[in-house]
Amino acid sequence: MSTEPDRNHPAGSGDGGRLRVLVLFGGRSSEHPISCITATGVLNAMDAERYEAVPVGITQTGQWHGLGPDPQSWNLPGGDLPRVPEPTDPLTLHLTSAGTHELVSVTSGTSHGAVDVVFPLLHGPFGEDGTLQGELEMAAVPYVGAGVLASAVGMDKHFMKVAFQAAGLQVGPWETITDRQWRADPEAAVERVAALGLPLFVKPARAGSSFGITRVSTPEEIVGAIEEARRFDPKVVVEAGIAGREIECAVLDGHGLSAPRASLPGEIVVHEGSGEHDFYDFQAKYQDNSAAELSCPADLPREAVARVQQLAVQAFDAVDGEGLSRVDFFYTPDGSFIINEINTMPGFTPISMYPAMWERTGLSYPELIDELLALALERGTGLH
Repeated sequence: MSTEPDRNHPAGSGDGGRLRVLVLFGGRSSEHPISCITATGVLNAMDAERYEAVPVGITQTGQWHGLGPDPQSWNLPGGDLPRVPEPTDPLTLHLTSAGTHELVSVTSGTSHGAVDVVFPLLHGPFGEDGTLQGELEMAAVPYVGAGVLASAVGMDKHFMKVAFQAAGLQVGPWETITDRQWRADPEAAVERVAALGLPLFVKPARAGSSFGITRVSTPEEIVGAIEEARRFDPKVVVEAGIAGREIECAVLDGHGLSAPRASLPGEIVVHEGSGEHDFYDFQAKYQDNSAAELSCPADLPREAVARVQQLAVQAFDAVDGEGLSRVDFFYTPDGSFIINEINTMPGFTPISMYPAMWERTGLSYPELIDELLALALERGTGLH
């Protein structure tokens, strides 16, 4: 097998032999609107001469809604968060006897055409956690990004940390509180997490985009922070605060036998005086353009850059990653990198951290989309 990237996509089922790409977004999680915004960026950047994009939104009840070709409607309209409306004629993906994959009306059985590859841009549970990936595997349709296992491990902060530790990566102190533990003996759970010291970060175990995360500075805040996290997930992870700079690295899978590739590292710089942001929270990420910026390449010694790139690829392999991931670290004053988390479907708007880091590494946003679709087709589905 060649180790060189194949830049030539095979002929697709769309007009003029273009690849017909099913762009899925929305979904049932709290990150539904972020997924819609991500889809806008991808739809705007896809090369219309090579791809025929088929945008399909998944509603918060799980229905598939075939939508028009105008991606602008899924951006932030006047500051309001977008939502996929409930369809009158929902769609489903069907594997035909001829081995093609078609979008079909659930009510009438009408075919809306074949698709060659799926670009799933969903964030959070029921989209990024292996559930959708399992559905696509069952349909035997190629798709961009991590498979079932990596998606599930990458979504669950508890098992993610277990996988990182097994791979020899340095992980900060943490405690997990399951739903059963909290309901059976909340006092014992509070005692466990209080032993980590202050400050603490209390997080839903299986959520993203900083939803439900609280920075805890006093013991009295612990119970309220756990209850806030439990609004998003009954399973909660509590992490000890770590003094260090927040360094991120984007990972892109390799072609053939080539190893995964790591971008130049970036650093999230939260500006003081730009609002009440104790950390890089949802508002700082998506609603306050002055709150933070990406510094890329991060101001690090050359050996530290090489080290964090190597660790990012190691983390990608630790969860059996495929396609893409963003890996987040703390860079401590003693020069250590402590891994925070991996995101197997990071935000993908043109200004999101993942594509921005690749842009500054030399791979443009449209080229990045090309790479991801090529990797999906190369990999296929099933055991490999």
